[in-house]
Amino acid sequence: MGKKKSRDKASGSTIALNKKARHEYFIEERLEAGLALQGWEVKSLREGRIQLTESYILLKDGEVWLFGVHITPLLSASTHIRPDPTRSRKLLLHRREIDRLIGAVERKGYTIVPLALYWKRGRAKLEIALAKGKQSHDKRASEKNRDWQREKQRILRGR
Repeated sequence: MGKKKSRDKASGSTIALNKKARHEYFIEERLEAGLALQGWEVKSLREGRIQLTESYILLKDGEVWLFGVHITPLLSASTHIRPDPTRSRKLLLHRREIDRLIGAVERKGYTIVPLALYWKRGRAKLEIALAKGKQSHDKRASEKNRDWQREKQRILRGR
């Protein structure tokens, strides 16, 4: 018998990335959250019909909600439901994780941003992060550093 291949986030199980969040924020801490989805949304996720770029996360009544995600319904969606592509979706986290997020957002001035959506054991998981916003000079510095790292790799490859 052969060994089963282990699948991680980078091996094709990634559904969507939020590259804009990495540009706009300093990422401090990452968490994994489940999503409360409807059936048609899961089918659309399997087709890759999701957009995370304009999404954000809010804390309401001790619960964590995902807003602004656009999941395009499939044409073959059920006829007895009305799919709402931009509805708010509840994130599933443990109570102590929610309490820690509430404390960081209210006391320390952090923001919660979605980073990536991926499959894990057949379930859709959302990678969220506690983040602080970057100012424009911070963004320029990180771009300059990224360009320098790229140039360094080109120089080392040329030898």
